[in-house]
Parts: sequence; structure tokens; C-alpha cells
Amino acid sequence: MPRLLPEAGPQRVVAASNLVQTMGSGLYLTAGVLYFTEAAHLPAGQVGLGLGIAGLLALAVGVAAGRLADTRDARGVYTATLAVRALATLAFLAADSFWPFVLAVCAAAGAQAAGLAARGPVIRRYGGERPQEFRAYLRAVTNVGVSFGALLAGWAVQTGTPAAYRLLVLGTAAAFAASAAVILLLPPVTPGPGGGGPRWIALRDRRYLLLTAIDGVMAIQFKVLTVAVPLWLVAATAAPRWLVAGSMLVNTALVVGCQVRAGRGITSPVAGARAYRRAGVAFQLSCALFSLSAGTPAWAAAALVLTAVVIHTVGELWHAAGGFEISFALAPEHATGQYQGVFGLGAGLAEAVGPGLLIALCLTWGRPGWYVVGALLALTGLAAPLAVRLTGRPGAAAPPGPAVVVPTAARVRA
Repeated sequence: MPRLLPEAGPQRVVAASNLVQTMGSGLYLTAGVLYFTEAAHLPAGQVGLGLGIAGLLALAVGVAAGRLADTRDARGVYTATLAVRALATLAFLAADSFWPFVLAVCAAAGAQAAGLAARGPVIRRYGGERPQEFRAYLRAVTNVGVSFGALLAGWAVQTGTPAAYRLLVLGTAAAFAASAAVILLLPPVTPGPGGGGPRWIALRDRRYLLLTAIDGVMAIQFKVLTVAVPLWLVAATAAPRWLVAGSMLVNTALVVGCQVRAGRGITSPVAGARAYRRAGVAFQLSCALFSLSAGTPAWAAAALVLTAVVIHTVGELWHAAGGFEISFALAPEHATGQYQGVFGLGAGLAEAVGPGLLIALCLTWGRPGWYVVGALLALTGLAAPLAVRLTGRPGAAAPPGPAVVVPTAARVRA
């Protein structure tokens, strides 16, 4: 287990803010859609369409917010995104028809994407000698916060009354507002030398965009346990249904306990790419085991599913650790925000495309579809080392194009 608390000072403030914020995220992720359908009485089709529109908008917001955080006080920008997210969540209470709902969820999704990008310079400034390791710690904290939020949301779902769902929305907004108040305890994060660099430098960095695309394809794996496995387990296997929740508990426990440790040996972009390659192999193996769980007795299906979940989570740990290293080490320090915003585009596209792709392959096609998903993730992992080699070794002369400045800590450890 990683130590429960980081060093006193800015790191502890960032971690506390992250914990409170992700408790609100856990509330919303667990029962947010149910609020709109059960309490606001919006048709499920309209809810799905509105969330899709919000997801597309969020893709465009992250890079702009990252650029703003690079050229202004990143702490202030990050705090503003949390405040907007709190206000947008409160607006859910007035979303009793389609267009007010769309406006509210677009504001909330845009603020979330902007916050992830704006947080990059904050982590870079206060994350210590290796902000990548602190980012891994924050991911473990995120899983703790989301788990607590999900437990609290379970009460609203079990109660099922409009009043309970409205309390859930109020609790979510309060969590985001409290997170903003906590982050204000940090000293301001003023722009470093370079003042953000050339405008939209990250969007002109073809090498970084290639790695973003690779990460985006790999990020489809995050939807395997939340979309494909629950549907597959219920529709195609004899495994007990409690494994839907059990799988997520196993995954969460492993991420909380092992994410920091998984990243300790990943101290250069080359090592990060190798972690992607190992992750791809793990995903291929887990997908094969998920497919074999169909048509077997209940005990065998349960054993196969749980084993696959553990192997998949190991791959998830490697993928996340490799992404933290690559996204920070290959980004100029003075443009961390916009580079983090660009790197988030891949995950955003996976968020939009992943569920439909996995349902089409794993549920509609069945067992062969699992093998296709596994092969896709494995091939993506194999492509990562080649892509990093194309970027040039840290500290080496870069090929023509926008220069990529590697932080000193990463260059020393390469």
C-alpha cells in the first residue's frame, strides 16, 4: 500500500482537494443518469444524446483551458473550473426539459475537461521531483473518493425518490465547491519562463499527437470493466450477478493499493512505452479469459471472470503509469497545461467511442469480438515503443518541428 498521506504542505492540499472532488464524481457517476430519467423525467434517448453532445464539447475545451493555465495563475484557473462545475451541477435541478439539460451537462463536462488540463501545471509545480509519481498517487486517491461517493449514491438509488436524487445532486455540487475552497489554500502557480510558449504549440507537435492517438486507442480498456464485462456477465455467462459489483471492487482495491508501486520503475518515456507494451499483452490475455467464461458452469465462469479482472487491472496499472510518464516527460514545462489538454483528447474520444465499439464487438458479435478487442489493445501497446523512438531520446536532438523540452528530472533518469 502507498503511504496514506503525502508530505505536509501543497501536496497534501492537492490530495485533499482531489479526494473531496472525486467523492462528488462518485455520486454523479453512480446515479447521475438515474437522476435525469427518474427525477427530472427526461427520456433515456434524450439523456444519451445530451451526454454525447457534452462529451464532444469537452474535447475542445481542455486544450484552451490548459493554455490559459500556462499563461495565468494555474491554481486560479483550476479553482474556477471546480466552481463552474459546482454551479453547473446545481443547474441540474432546473433541467426539466431537453435544452436546459443540454446546457447544464455541457457546462459540467466542459468544466471537468478544463479542470483536468488546468490541474497539470499545479501537479508539475507541487508534485515534487517527479510529478509523474504524485500523479499516480492522485489516481489511487481518486479511486478511494469515487468508491465513497458510489456508496453514498447507493442510498439514493435504493430510496428511489425524487427528493433523494435531488439530495444527491446537492451533495455533488457541495463536493465540487468544497474542493475549490481547499485548493485555494495553495500558493498561486504563476507562469514560468516562456509564458506558455507559442500559441497552441501542443496542437502542432505531431510527435506528441501520435502518442495521444495511441493512448486514446488504449484508453478503450477503461470501458471494458464498466461497459462490456457487466453486460457480458449477465447476458452470456452463468456467473452470479454479484460479480458485476465484485469485479469493480477488485479493480478498485488493486488500483488503490498498487498504482504508485506500478509506476516506480517507469522513469523515462522509453520505460513508459514498454509499460504500454506490457499492458497490451495483459489486455489481450484478459479478453481471451472473458470470452472463455461463456458456456461454462457458474463456478468456472466466476473463476475465469475474476482472474481476467485481476489481469486486466494489472494492464490498467501499467497503462496509467506509462501515460503519466509520457504525458509529463515529453511536455515542455512552460506549456504543461495545453499539453495535458491535448493528451486528454485521446481519452475523451475513447470515452465517446469506446462503449458503442465494445458493445458491438463483445456483445453483438460475441466471443470473436473479445479476441478482436484484445488484439487491438495488444497491437496498440506494441506501437508505443516505436512511437516514442520517433520522438527521439530525451536530451537528443529533435527532428524538425516544434521543440519538445524534457524536464530535468526526467532527462537525468532516462
